[in-house]
Amino acid sequence: MDFVSATGLILAALIVGLCIGSFLNVVIHRLPKMMEQEWHEQCAELHGNQLESAPPLNLSQPRSRCPACGHQITAIENIPVISYLFLRGRCAGCGDSISLRYPLIELITGALSAFAAWHFGFGWPAIGALILVWSLIALAAIDFDTQLLPDSITLPLLWIGLAFNLSGTMTDLSSAVFGAMAGYLSLWSVFWAFKLATGKEGMGYGDFKLLAALGAWLGWQMLPVIILLSSIVGATVGIALIIFARHGRNIPIPFGPYLAAAGIIALFWGQKLTSTYLGLMT
Repeated sequence: MDFVSATGLILAALIVGLCIGSFLNVVIHRLPKMMEQEWHEQCAELHGNQLESAPPLNLSQPRSRCPACGHQITAIENIPVISYLFLRGRCAGCGDSISLRYPLIELITGALSAFAAWHFGFGWPAIGALILVWSLIALAAIDFDTQLLPDSITLPLLWIGLAFNLSGTMTDLSSAVFGAMAGYLSLWSVFWAFKLATGKEGMGYGDFKLLAALGAWLGWQMLPVIILLSSIVGATVGIALIIFARHGRNIPIPFGPYLAAAGIIALFWGQKLTSTYLGLMT
């Protein structure tokens, strides 16, 4: 690919990534609320109760509004990053501050999308990388907020990873299948060992499914790198929160964001990290 084509691909990925980042903000905010609403409906149905009809809540309805004053966000106010800068981080209706996280999610998604296009070039690997990165960003933010890793993202991500590897896009199919199995069973084993030893649950089932999905995308060979990186970062952040932020020892810390970050690192640099580690060992 020549320089002009490569530059065009990277810019296109950046713009698409910024727009996807704006959509991911909606997913991060609404999906847990949709799940909670569904749980209430299921509980009411099991108990034979009738819930009051609630306004529709999905990823398209209702239109985005300011949580403080109810001002409906217009299209011109919803341009990724630019609108935030133009509005100086405040609602056009009431002047209440807009969370910095919204443009940060957009910028992170755009930057990683552009990097994926540069790293993989035009083709199926780049498309797969974009799907994986976008999903991991959404999962990390949702788990950080709610300590939930929705099945509606983790399970399709697992199956899409296996589908992409039918033709060896990221790894061969056998490595992908074994990666999904080993990813789930490894954390499942840690979960039960910890529970039997302490009587407490150290992580959620969503973490098993997320690591299984990463194994399906990247193959079993990347699992040691992902587990090692996520454990080191998770332990470091957890200790820092306890020491500096006075985070209670009994307050759970979500593991999903660290798995997601390790998965992104393994996607781009996993092979190099593994080769370097094996070289040092030998």
